[in-house]
Amino acid sequence: MFRSQAAPFVDRLRRRSERQYLVARAINRRRVLKSVVNRTGRIRKGDILAFVTLRNEKARLPYFLDYYRKLGINHFLFVNNDSNDGSGAYLSEQPDVSLWWTKASYKKSRFGMDWMNWLLMRHGNGHWCLTVDPDEFFVYPHCDSRPLAALTSWLDSSGRRSFPAMLLDLYPKGQIDEQPYTEGADPFAIARWFDPANYTISKNAYYGNLWIQGGPRTRAFFTDDPLASPALNKIPLVKWYWRYAYVSSTHMLLPRSLNLVYDEDGGEQASGCLLHAKFLSLFADKSAEELDRGQHYANSREYKAYHAGLRGRGTDLWCSESREYTGWRQLEDLGLISRGNWA
Repeated sequence: MFRSQAAPFVDRLRRRSERQYLVARAINRRRVLKSVVNRTGRIRKGDILAFVTLRNEKARLPYFLDYYRKLGINHFLFVNNDSNDGSGAYLSEQPDVSLWWTKASYKKSRFGMDWMNWLLMRHGNGHWCLTVDPDEFFVYPHCDSRPLAALTSWLDSSGRRSFPAMLLDLYPKGQIDEQPYTEGADPFAIARWFDPANYTISKNAYYGNLWIQGGPRTRAFFTDDPLASPALNKIPLVKWYWRYAYVSSTHMLLPRSLNLVYDEDGGEQASGCLLHAKFLSLFADKSAEELDRGQHYANSREYKAYHAGLRGRGTDLWCSESREYTGWRQLEDLGLISRGNWA
């Protein structure tokens, strides 16, 4: 009885110690980041910020920046992990970008999260911050008519400090490499299809977050071991405080309360999606590069699965159940996002 009653208290102490460790670790890892262009002095109170780690993503950057500028991002903070494709030079020229460079190990930085936690701590305190990859595009209820500032204003008035978004993989119809992607193009003119179902949800009791898996990557690359497939749950939008920390990618944070972004009493809280434009003609070369580097989670298990899948079945992810993406209302009808009480 005593041990059962003490367990929640012990878990709180463990999570607090873990958060303090992650904050201290981020402060220590800041030394590997070299400032290339620092325009953070232009950040104003109330600005919404985007935080991104990348390597060799120049082809994606023009559309990525244009998309998020239109959505309402005021300033971008990038970490360039030793790109050699011109990404750094391109970003240096953008007036709303601050850029850091490092050749340090992506794996040893907790897959870039030490770098993100440091920049969030240093520059994100008091701001709504969106932490995404260059192939992730945030959508939320009313995103076609209301800017991101409308959402964050509503979240402020509702007392919410974080906002979830399920990662939704989009893909072309037919072989991926048959439809070449050109720099700056809209990726969703090519990758227009997604899986409307085939998702599983469980709850992480310790951190409190939901754990979502499924979609085309599970059915195409992790058929034999679906529990090893990539997690799709993310909490990318947070009203940052300098003592917060991401634990594993943007899947979960500390303190634990930031992960409680769902309703367990039969209602719904507002949520969004991250449209994932991974599956373009760039995919095969990018997967081979990342497999060769060996810098990803679980000894690059995900990229090994991609490599095996590409050799075995090719790159056609489309199936008879695939749906063509038409907008956020479609995702709401399918139960993949929710307006909650944000009418």
